[in-house]
Amino acid sequence: MLLEFGVCQSLAKGGNPRCATESSRRGIPVSAVLAGVGLLLAFLSTLGCCVRAPGLNMAEEDNLVSVDYEVFGKVQGVFFRKYTQAEGKKLGLVGWVQNTDRGTVQGQLQGPKSKVRHMQEWLETKGSPKSHIERANFNNEKAILKLDYSDFQIVK
Repeated sequence: MLLEFGVCQSLAKGGNPRCATESSRRGIPVSAVLAGVGLLLAFLSTLGCCVRAPGLNMAEEDNLVSVDYEVFGKVQGVFFRKYTQAEGKKLGLVGWVQNTDRGTVQGQLQGPKSKVRHMQEWLETKGSPKSHIERANFNNEKAILKLDYSDFQIVK
């Protein structure tokens, strides 16, 4: 199969586009074009460039977000902070967790949106084995360009 650059004559005449399958003296095999595009994308990615193919959007779940949280219930004295830190690290998230004077646990999560959503569900439904979660509130969610933390910390 050959790919010809320029205006597709069959399309210009109101017909079906056939130029991708028609050959000509100046045609370039589609496989060669695709291989060249692949090499270019690979090269640019080694330089750290963000490259997306035309028509393909970065999945929304891959965007970085930051969200504050507070968990209510029996969440102190049951290793809730330790389990929260472990789950956050397992998911590749960064942020912090701490006990409050009100008997709750609060903190901040940062990372890819899909991973943050998973952690939010964990905070609402699972927690540590001996905890009893009444509810979890999430506030101040915002898109971020870079992470503010390098790890997931327990704040004392």
